[in-house]
Amino acid sequence: MLLDAGLSPGVLREPDLMIPVERVGQLLQASATLSGNESFGLCMAESRLLSNLGAVGLLIRDQATLRGSLDVLMRYQTLLNGALSLAIEECGDVVIIREVVIAGNAHQPTRQRVELALGVMVRLIRQLLKADWQPRRVCFEHPAPRDVSIHQRFFGHCVEFDYDFNCIICAKADLDARNPSADPAMVRYAQQLLDASVMSQQATMLEDVRRSIVLLLPGGRCGIEQVAEHLGVVCRTVQRRLAEQGQSFSSIMNDIRKELAARHVIESDRPLTEVATLLGFSAPSAFSRWYHTQFGCSAKESRATRGARPSAVK
Repeated sequence: MLLDAGLSPGVLREPDLMIPVERVGQLLQASATLSGNESFGLCMAESRLLSNLGAVGLLIRDQATLRGSLDVLMRYQTLLNGALSLAIEECGDVVIIREVVIAGNAHQPTRQRVELALGVMVRLIRQLLKADWQPRRVCFEHPAPRDVSIHQRFFGHCVEFDYDFNCIICAKADLDARNPSADPAMVRYAQQLLDASVMSQQATMLEDVRRSIVLLLPGGRCGIEQVAEHLGVVCRTVQRRLAEQGQSFSSIMNDIRKELAARHVIESDRPLTEVATLLGFSAPSAFSRWYHTQFGCSAKESRATRGARPSAVK
């Protein structure tokens, strides 16, 4: 199966090796299909440990609070998965941990990767807080599987599907709970390992811009000015660095919209007015014109010809 996905079996002996996200997605989807398990990615998450994160896991484990651990995870996310964006929003007494998966291929299903990512996050929090910790809600963009028993076993009965974005919602107090096992000496050691690694694996501006667009699009304010502000730089810096890589902001935005449009139109039954909003269009008519230009047909026609719903694994 690794060979079918274009991966050498040797990658299993190299835990720190980065591999193409498209091939990982292909392998996960093939595994779900051939096993007949719609929740294959979530089952994988059940066995994940902090040690799977390497030196980042060491640094996460010994932070004084969960808040500190999540800050570390966001800071070094690109060392673990360059196609996953993480954001934390505090709303009163709750915290929303949003995770956005970039498919890499406009027509590649993302269900397995999303469920693996959210499952790993819950596993991580349980290792840092307590084994029986429960989130208040876990929400997925994609539709529910035929059998939700694995989700309920893993997350409890707080799982929602067809939500606006993928997220874990928990109590704000959880973020500030003290970690009695925190070891400042280990933090210093792990930090040195990571600093050396970051120097050789700095994320490019292209990757940073892609992640920011995916996070900001649903809010409707996702111009280059907002992305530059999100990255803490001026617009001219974004433009210059993208140009150095032969890219432009508008082309990146369009590619991501195509990727997300294919996912929401083909993989879900979400109303097209909602899809337009999630892609940052001010009106459904603007989305319709753009969709026809990009795909040569209307979104309704795409749905009418898609056949069996792709989220249902046969």
